[in-house]
Amino acid sequence: MRLQDLNWMDVESYLQHDTRIILVTGATEQHAYLSLMTDILIPTRIAEAVAQREQVLVAPSLNFGVSYLFGEFPGTISLSRTTFDHVVLEIVESLFHQGFRSFFIINGHGDNHLPERLQDFQRAGAIQVMWYDWWAGDAAQNFARRHGLEIRHANWGENFPFNRVADSPSGVKPDAGVSKMEERYIARQVLGDGSYGGPYHVDDSLMMALFEAIVDEAVAHLRAMASAPADPM
Repeated sequence: MRLQDLNWMDVESYLQHDTRIILVTGATEQHAYLSLMTDILIPTRIAEAVAQREQVLVAPSLNFGVSYLFGEFPGTISLSRTTFDHVVLEIVESLFHQGFRSFFIINGHGDNHLPERLQDFQRAGAIQVMWYDWWAGDAAQNFARRHGLEIRHANWGENFPFNRVADSPSGVKPDAGVSKMEERYIARQVLGDGSYGGPYHVDDSLMMALFEAIVDEAVAHLRAMASAPADPM
């Protein structure tokens, strides 16, 4: 269920039996031959698959994240870390005011992090927050290890059919030397096409198996939140 498909009365009815909501954070930034919105498209697809199985609401995605490192690549749009933190905090505060208490945040970008203020609210028992970096979870990491692979920026691990906008090169890109990227002005020089290295793609059957494993893991996290509703402030 997506907020965009409902009216406010539908949401009020939903809150009578469930106070969970899925938020999606990511970025608009270079991903080599993949969509600039890869970090949004992937977690959004995960969120929608989870929501369909669990009948939980999904809020509109936050399309921009902390992407200053890729500022020299055309199409990248970045927020400062302070701005990102404030936006996420104010989204949660708005929804909390209406009665939402459990926030499952599916994140698609490595430089985004859970704002410290939300961690404070959670420690105080006001809300539940689960921050889920899909590529770093057990499902994705175990899948990669089983197949002798490593998920890195803009390589096979992010190359799903639904965020593919051009044909990627065949073969394997050598390690791009990410450790040399001390500041954004040399990132493009170091990365070349933007991939961090490794295979550009694998068979789509593997990618969809990976997707289903991630969705299963996300569903388990969401169900765990259902058993411990937080009390209002």
